[in-house]
Amino acid sequence: MKVKLEATPTTEGIKNALPAIDFLDTFSTTNHQDDIGVIANLVFGTMPKWVVALLKLRNTIVKAFGLQTEKPKDFNSNFKVGGYIGFFKIFSIQQNEIMMGADDKHLNFRVSIYNSHESEFNIKVTTLVQYNNRFGRIYMGLVKPFHHLVLKSIVRQAYKPGL
Repeated sequence: MKVKLEATPTTEGIKNALPAIDFLDTFSTTNHQDDIGVIANLVFGTMPKWVVALLKLRNTIVKAFGLQTEKPKDFNSNFKVGGYIGFFKIFSIQQNEIMMGADDKHLNFRVSIYNSHESEFNIKVTTLVQYNNRFGRIYMGLVKPFHHLVLKSIVRQAYKPGL
């Protein structure tokens, strides 16, 4: 197995990501060849075609509810705090963890990409969600089954077995 669902690590980034956590999960894979920036780009820099199609469908549906569907005005692809990887804004960059995410009216979310340096499954991709209202809770309830499929698929893109 290249990707597995596992317990969420306790990192400073995760502890300080959001004031409240209403949903979280962690998927892990193995990669000892690339630094954390390259890994973040492997996971979120490109998406499988079926994920892109699913996101387009999501955007078409949620646009009617006033949710964000376009690139933000401050979008840039610089690898620094305030830059973006895919559609996620970079909030912090540490040697072994990058914190990215977005805020919207229904929920705020963060994604931690953390290198635990374990021999296997060292790359931990953790999603953290804070609901801002009832719609955020309903939205996440509808998205959760797809979220697991999408995350597992995109985390797999960073898998690189040991040499």
